[in-house]
Amino acid sequence: MTLDELNKLDLKTLADWPLPTKLVALALLAVAIVAAGWWFDWRSGMESLDAAKQKETELRSVFTTKKNQAINLEAYKKQLADIEQAFGALLKQLPNKQEMDALITDVNQAGLGRGLQFELFKPEGETVSEFYAETPIRVKVTGGYHDVAAFVSDVSKLSRIVTLHDIAMEPAKDGVLNMDAVVKTYRYLDDEEMIARKQQAKEQPK
Repeated sequence: MTLDELNKLDLKTLADWPLPTKLVALALLAVAIVAAGWWFDWRSGMESLDAAKQKETELRSVFTTKKNQAINLEAYKKQLADIEQAFGALLKQLPNKQEMDALITDVNQAGLGRGLQFELFKPEGETVSEFYAETPIRVKVTGGYHDVAAFVSDVSKLSRIVTLHDIAMEPAKDGVLNMDAVVKTYRYLDDEEMIARKQQAKEQPK
């Protein structure tokens, strides 16, 4: 069918059209209906379907993660209990505020018990961290090499956590040593201090 023949076609005489022409027109009409359906209806439906498939994939991933967590729940509970037990054991090694003076005395007695002479024993201001506070003590002791070494060992064996920092040694007269060091003692914050610290953190501008 030529273009001129198509131009001469009249919808009023549709019944008189040749069969090939009717078939071509029917095919064009079907294509137009499909295209219109896709544009006005099916396209949005396909987009919704793709979104639903993507959401399904995400939900399946979340479900798999939750399922694995549920399967390992007892193991997680045991692990948490072990962590809490270990944390409790460490916490017991930190004195409270009332015990700090006794701990400082223990450090002093550890040196005197080894026959050391304290030329300096100066506790300084404590530094507060998230749940504990540390107090540095600047010390300068004089004594024999073995006595100084025994003092360091005794401090490390105290029931509470005590650490030595910035150790400097130099020989003095008569075969003795001078040792400068910073002894750090630690304590845990009590409930009131924890509450006050949290409140202070909330009030600080971000």
